[in-house]
Amino acid sequence: MYVGHFAIGLALKAKFPKIPSLPLLMGVGFLDVLDGLFIVAGFNTVTPNLRAGPYLFFDLTFIDWDHSLLAALFWSAVWGALFIKDKRVAALAFVAAFSHFVADRPMHNNDLALFPYAQQHFGLGAWGKLGTLSWVLEGLFAAALMAYAYRTTLRRGVNWGWTLAVMLVLFFNLSPWLSPMKHIATLGEPTIHLLHGVMVTAGFVLPGLLLTWIVNRAESRARLQHSSQ
Repeated sequence: MYVGHFAIGLALKAKFPKIPSLPLLMGVGFLDVLDGLFIVAGFNTVTPNLRAGPYLFFDLTFIDWDHSLLAALFWSAVWGALFIKDKRVAALAFVAAFSHFVADRPMHNNDLALFPYAQQHFGLGAWGKLGTLSWVLEGLFAAALMAYAYRTTLRRGVNWGWTLAVMLVLFFNLSPWLSPMKHIATLGEPTIHLLHGVMVTAGFVLPGLLLTWIVNRAESRARLQHSSQ
């Protein structure tokens, strides 16, 4: 899952507007930020597979250090601990980070473990079973959450129009036809692992920071308009 993670973060922000944006919008991608770094470092392993749809074009051969249940709980707790000065923020930061693992389970192809190096792996495998349809379903999931978030914020006088635009770009950018991973999968080693890891990390850091800035800007504009009335 990709755009669906950001949709979860935005829905959380809409539900809890007093919680800072960054713990939520960066938190939902924190496990994949680590995954990309671990791939570059050689701790995680991915294998190019041009038949691995709908947009990844890689088999996630070993991602236990961040995408096993135990690791996800640990790293989510670490993310939450960064905001421990406010326990409510810390708790929601943990929820945002761990939501990544929960949302990945329907999509992943039996590559999620209970703990690192566990023999048993799981994942409902929508990517492998449904192909392009799984990308469509992810879009519908994200659209439903964004509709909720947009309506909720609009009732408070905050317009998330630019947020919707960014989400639409992210959805189509990582599609079966435009995904940069398809090109990366055709390269040789060690370029494949390095670029894959960099793209995974950047693919969550940059949009996460951009969405944080856009949401904060929209909130600031709404406050200014309210104070001027």
